[in-house]
Amino acid sequence: MSFFSRQIDRRIAAYQKELIETHYQEVETMYRQMRGWRHDYRSHIQAMKAYAASGDMEAVKKYLDLLDTDLNTVDTAVKTGNSMADAILNSKISLARAKNVPVYADADIPVKLNMSELDLCIILGNLFDNAIEASLQLPEGQRLIRIYMDMKNTQLYISFTNFTAGKKMTKRGRLFQTTKGAGRGLGLMRIDEIIERLDGYLSRNSEDGAFTTEILIPQL
Repeated sequence: MSFFSRQIDRRIAAYQKELIETHYQEVETMYRQMRGWRHDYRSHIQAMKAYAASGDMEAVKKYLDLLDTDLNTVDTAVKTGNSMADAILNSKISLARAKNVPVYADADIPVKLNMSELDLCIILGNLFDNAIEASLQLPEGQRLIRIYMDMKNTQLYISFTNFTAGKKMTKRGRLFQTTKGAGRGLGLMRIDEIIERLDGYLSRNSEDGAFTTEILIPQL
């Protein structure tokens, strides 16, 4: 193995370690918020009972509005049937919402996957991070990320679409040109390496105003 190849391998290994640590920190933060909200649940009920007993229904309404806003930040809206996918998608959805990036997700994984949780984490985490980064280049009101996951016969299908600023992106080799630096480039390389190793299919498509990544991964 050449010196250059060893350097690339070390960079990829370091990037992968940092990526996994970041994803798990985001997941832990989300579940810590959920535990905190549940811990405070009884206090919230007691406060609303006190307002209701005094006849102050306007205060009850305002309190409920505050709770609804707070709950939206930790709501686990996506339940795919796969615990790793749930953890990554929900933590990233929470992160996107905090950055004012709306997310529409329709994800269902009705079977046990043969691929490793590490590979699934890297694929979903990178796709979501890239979609969020691209969305932040747009003004609020024009941002949107669409996610679709399901089984197509014996293959896992993953689709990520996000609106983009500017014109159609141009390809350089197998990847689209990016100005986001080496980290994002490594993330795309890791996705490509995993899909190739798993004998899967990957397509990236840039049209005016939207960027879509589609993946098929055999599960037999």
